[in-house]
Amino acid sequence: MDLKELTTFRTIIEEGTFSKAAAKLNYAQSTVTSQIQRLEKELGFQLFKRGWDAELTAPGKVYAEEVNGLIQHWNYVLDQAKSLKKEEIGTLHIGVIETVAASVLPAVLLQFREHKPNMTCHFTVGNTDTLSNALMDNTLDFAICGEPHSVPALHFEPVYHEQIAFIVSRDHPFAAKSELHLEDLYEYPLIVGGKNCLYHIRLEKELSRFPSMPFFYTVSQISSIPSFVKTIPSVGVVLSSLPLPDDLVTLPLQLTDPNIPIGLLQSNQHQQYMSSARKLFMQLVKELCRR
Repeated sequence: MDLKELTTFRTIIEEGTFSKAAAKLNYAQSTVTSQIQRLEKELGFQLFKRGWDAELTAPGKVYAEEVNGLIQHWNYVLDQAKSLKKEEIGTLHIGVIETVAASVLPAVLLQFREHKPNMTCHFTVGNTDTLSNALMDNTLDFAICGEPHSVPALHFEPVYHEQIAFIVSRDHPFAAKSELHLEDLYEYPLIVGGKNCLYHIRLEKELSRFPSMPFFYTVSQISSIPSFVKTIPSVGVVLSSLPLPDDLVTLPLQLTDPNIPIGLLQSNQHQQYMSSARKLFMQLVKELCRR
C-alpha cells in the first residue's frame, strides 16, 4: 500500500468511474486498475463491484470512510521527514481578511521565511463568508478571519478583536463634532462592506432598533472605502485597523458592541495531522497579533 494507491482509490470515488479517475490523475486506465488490484490484494478484500460504474462493495464502503484519514496521516509523516532533513518544501494556502493582509501579515511572513525559506505561501484575500466557503471546499489550509455563523465543520480560535469605525473626510460637517449619535448617520449615505461581511451584519443589528435603515452603498473591498469617502459626502464604515490617509478622521461614535473577534479558522477534520509549516505560521499569527 502506498500513497498513490490511496489517492487513486479516493479519486475513483470522487469521479464515479475508473476512466474519469484516470483522466483526472493523468494515468492510463490500466494503471488505475492495476493500483486498485494491488490495494485489494494487500487488504484481502474487493473494494469495487465489477462493472462500468465504480460501485463500492460493503467492505469497500467501510474502507472509504477511513481513506481521507490515511492520506492525511501519510502526508503528515512525509512532512515530518522533510522537516527533520530541513528541506521542507511545498505550498500553504492561507485565507486572510483585508485588514490582516494590510497589517500583520507581512510581519508574519518575514518571520516565517526565517524558519521555512523553501515553503511557498499563497494568500487569498476575502471576507469571512468567502473564506469559510473556501475552507469547506478544501481549497484553503486555514484562514485568518472572523467567526462564521453556524458552520459546525469549522473550528474558530479567537486571537484578537477588531472594532467597527466610522470615518469621514476632514472637511465633513461631522469631523468638527465632539459627540455624535447613531441617529446622526441617517443624514448621509453609509459606505460599508458587502452584506455578508461580519461587521456589516453587526452594524445592521445595531441599527435595527430604529424605524428604518440608513441609505447604504456596499463595497466588497473594504480598503477602497476611504477613496469613496474622500470624494462623496458620506460616512464610511470600516474596521479600526485599516490604515487611513491623513485627510480622513474617525468619528466619536460608540456602538453597543463594536468588537469583531478575529482568529484562526480551520476544518475540524484531522487537525492532529497539521504540517509543521502550518503550525508555525499559525503560532506566529497568534504571537504577532497579541502584542
